[in-house]
Amino acid sequence: MDVITVILIYIITLNLLEFALMGMDKWKAKNHAWRIPESTLFILAIIGGSIGAIIGMRAFRHKTRHWHFVYGMPAILIIQLLIIFILSKLPLEFLIM
Repeated sequence: MDVITVILIYIITLNLLEFALMGMDKWKAKNHAWRIPESTLFILAIIGGSIGAIIGMRAFRHKTRHWHFVYGMPAILIIQLLIIFILSKLPLEFLIM
């Protein structure tokens, strides 16, 4: 298995997990159950699950009244895309070192 495949599996898995957690937290909110901490949702977004978080927010209409989610999740995604763009422009020799 090459590096690109491993990275893709990681990103897809993390985004599916983040999407599922948004749905679970919405269900727990409706049923007055123990909630998933917001810090957990943000940490998973920061380490690669921001797309799943944004889609989950929209699909489940969850955390859409919290400004730190409404603006924070897209900001995390933009920063991640900028990092990917910058890294893609670096010479391969620099990335290997």
